[in-house]
Amino acid sequence: MLKRWRQSSQDWPIDYWLLGLISVLMVIGLMMVASSSVAISEKRFADTSHYFIRQFISLGLGLAAAYVLFQIPLSFWQKHRGKLFLFALFLLIMVLVFGREINGSKRWLPLVVMNFQPSEFMKLVIVIFMAGYLDRHASAVKESFEAVIRLALPFGVMAILLLMEPDYGSTFVIAVVITGMLLIAGAPWRYFVLTVLPMASLLAVLVIISPYRMARVSSFLDPWQDPFGSGYQLTQALIALGRGEWSGVGIGGSVQKLLYLPDAHTDFLFSIYAEEFGFIGVVFLVGLYLLILYRLFRIGRKAFDNEAFFGGMVAYGIGIWIILQAMINMGVNMGAFPTKGLTLPFMSYGGSSLLLLIAAMAIVFRVDYETRRTINRNPQTEPAADKEAV
Repeated sequence: MLKRWRQSSQDWPIDYWLLGLISVLMVIGLMMVASSSVAISEKRFADTSHYFIRQFISLGLGLAAAYVLFQIPLSFWQKHRGKLFLFALFLLIMVLVFGREINGSKRWLPLVVMNFQPSEFMKLVIVIFMAGYLDRHASAVKESFEAVIRLALPFGVMAILLLMEPDYGSTFVIAVVITGMLLIAGAPWRYFVLTVLPMASLLAVLVIISPYRMARVSSFLDPWQDPFGSGYQLTQALIALGRGEWSGVGIGGSVQKLLYLPDAHTDFLFSIYAEEFGFIGVVFLVGLYLLILYRLFRIGRKAFDNEAFFGGMVAYGIGIWIILQAMINMGVNMGAFPTKGLTLPFMSYGGSSLLLLIAAMAIVFRVDYETRRTINRNPQTEPAADKEAV
């Protein structure tokens, strides 16, 4: 049976295992948005399904965009990566001028049907830009520090614009994605130290001199010191996690979503999920994300084996982005990290995040499609990755 599955999966146009995993995650996400937003939707709009409907519309728009993006060859993204990066910078400038301010941050551009978050677009653009840069300068990156430090100017401008919003979480995610892609491309660890230490020092200084960031750090270290003030959100999240115990209170049975836990349908949706599905449900969810990471890295490795370096780096970069953001979001909910304002990929309420993640997956599926098409044309070059058990 395993041999038959293995053989049939090689004939698929794309990785249907990955498609299935993403679909399960999005269905769970829709279910949890519907459950976690009941009270806040009724309070704000007198309609318990308001946020669920908007998330469902965002999902539909994302799937429509994914169909279009899947038709675009990878060569298009490789050729126009510089223009995409400049356009993303332009959007970051626009959000500082015309953006909508929510909770002290200017991160959203008001559009007709939704608020668009340019930092989410920048995450995807960074992966494409870095993949193209590393494809052209792969040898130089391994041998010359100049090829790495050359990235400081464009990414420095980007980081300044993100921190002006401010969006500390997205800045951190993008920095780690860039570092991860450099290491996968073969950049020596000493370059990593020379580039990351100054950046880490700068971010630490920004935390120290910014009262609201310092408050987040201090409250995350000991939220029970001020459970009704700066530590309120985290203490309510921890209560939700504790109530879930082994098997949870059941879908829809959460108490913390009834206006006790702020942002229960966005940044802290994981806590409500843990309350309703318990430890077993959390293990299942973590397993889903790890399987998605495995399939993404597998696509990247297959692309590398077929000398499609650009496509492989795109798959690896998107894999790093998704798993890192999931880890940070879960860590924030459990009190392991200070609040970052990052969504749980494919699950938390947020049109921009869902749209861009689905778009990213469409590009990954295009990488897989072009790799499989190359293998089918040249079966003698089939990589060893295809011979492994699925």
